[in-house]
Amino acid sequence: MMGWWKNKREVRLLVHLLLPLCFHWIAEEMTKSVLVDVTTDALCPGHSTCEEAIYLNGLQQTVVGIFKMVVLPVLGQLSDDYGRKPLLLITVSTTIFPFSLLIISKSKSFVYAYYVLRTISFIISQGSIFCIAAAYVADVIDDNKRTTGLCWMMGLFSASHVLGNVLARFLPEDSIFVVSITLLIFCSLYMALFLPETVTSAPIGDQRLPFLKKAFKIVEQRYNSMRRAAIIVISSPALKCISLISFFYELGMSGIDSVLLYYLKAAFGFDKNQFSEILMVVGVGSIISQLLVLPSINPIVGEKVILCAALLSSVAYALLYGLAWAAWVPYLAASFGVVNILVKPATYALISKASSSSDQGKTQGFVAGVQAISSLLSPLAMTPLTNLFLSRNAPFNCKGFSLVCASISVAISLIFAWMLKRNPSNQTSENDEENIEAPLLSS
Repeated sequence: MMGWWKNKREVRLLVHLLLPLCFHWIAEEMTKSVLVDVTTDALCPGHSTCEEAIYLNGLQQTVVGIFKMVVLPVLGQLSDDYGRKPLLLITVSTTIFPFSLLIISKSKSFVYAYYVLRTISFIISQGSIFCIAAAYVADVIDDNKRTTGLCWMMGLFSASHVLGNVLARFLPEDSIFVVSITLLIFCSLYMALFLPETVTSAPIGDQRLPFLKKAFKIVEQRYNSMRRAAIIVISSPALKCISLISFFYELGMSGIDSVLLYYLKAAFGFDKNQFSEILMVVGVGSIISQLLVLPSINPIVGEKVILCAALLSSVAYALLYGLAWAAWVPYLAASFGVVNILVKPATYALISKASSSSDQGKTQGFVAGVQAISSLLSPLAMTPLTNLFLSRNAPFNCKGFSLVCASISVAISLIFAWMLKRNPSNQTSENDEENIEAPLLSS
C-alpha cells in the first residue's frame, strides 16, 4: 500500500478518474428508487401497480440487451484508437438528457420521452463506462498493482451506490432529479478539465478512415473474433459449463432485477424510502464482500466453492422475495446480497483459469455475450408473468410467482456449477496464429 502513495503520479491519475465517476454513480443510483413512483404515477395514476410501466421497463431491457452486444465492444475499441477521455465524456454525459425531461415535467408524455432517451443512454453507457474506465486504469498503473486499482474502483462503485441511496432516502422527491443533474454535469465538466488522455493518437493511416467506416470495420472484426471464441468455448468442457452457468444465472437474476421494485410497490406498497433502504442493504453487503470477504476466503476454498455458495444464496434471495409474506421479508432477502455479489468475480476467475493467455479476451467476451442474450430474453417471460400474478386475474394467490420461477433458473445454474471441476486447467487454443486481433473488452 505504501508503494501507491510513493508514486504520486499514479494516485493523481486515479483520483482524476475515480472522483468524477463516484459522482456519476451517486447521481444515477439516487434516482433508481424514485423512478418507480414517478413512472407509476404518470402512467397509472392512483394505482399501486402499473402494467404499462412494467412492460415498458421489460421492453427497454430487451432493446438495450440487443444493441449492447454490438455497441459495447465497438466503444471499447474506439477508445483504443481515439482515446479514453472523449469516449468517457460521451458515455457519462448521456444520462443528463433523460433526467432533464423529468425536471421539466413528470407528465405521461414526458415519461414516454424519458424512456426513449434513457434507452439510448443505456445502450451507450451501460457497461461501457466500466470497460473504458478499467482500460484507463490499465494504462496508468503497473501490472503488479492493477488488481488493487480495479478493486478500489469496484469498492468505490459499491460505496457510491450506498451514498446515492442515502441521499434518495432523505432528500425530498422533488429535489432528487435536480441534485442528480447537478452531479452529472459536475462529473462531465471535471473530466473535460482535469482528466488526462492516456492513449497516443492512432496511426495516420487509421486516422484517414471515416468514422463510420472505422466503426463498421470494428464490428466486422468483432464478429470474426466472436466466431472463433465460440469454437474455443465449445471445445473446452470447463468453458462450456461456465457458459451454461452464466446463461441460467443471468436469465433468472436479470429478470428479477427488471421487475423487483414494481413488485414490491404492488405487493407491499413500498415507496422510494423503502426502496432506498433495500438498495442500501445490498450496497453495504457488496462493499463488505468485494473488499473483505472475497480476498480472505478465496485462497482457502477456491473459486468453485465461492461460486456454489453465491449461487445457493441467490436461490434463497429469489425465493424469499417471491414468497415474501410480510413487509420485513424483503429486507431479509436483500441481506443475501453480501454473498450474491460474489457470483460474477468467481465466474471471471474460473473463465481465466480455463483459458490460455492468448484467449483471455475472447472467452471473457463470449461469456459476456451469453449473459447479454439472457438479459434480453428474461423480460420476455418475466414481464407478462409478473403482470398476471399482480392482477386480479391471477390463477392463484402468489404475487411473487415470477420471482419463484426465476429462482428455478438460478438453481439450474447451481447444478452446473456443482458439476464443474474444482480446478479447470488452461485450455490451449489450436488456432493461436489466428489470435492476432485486440481482445474483446468485457464488462
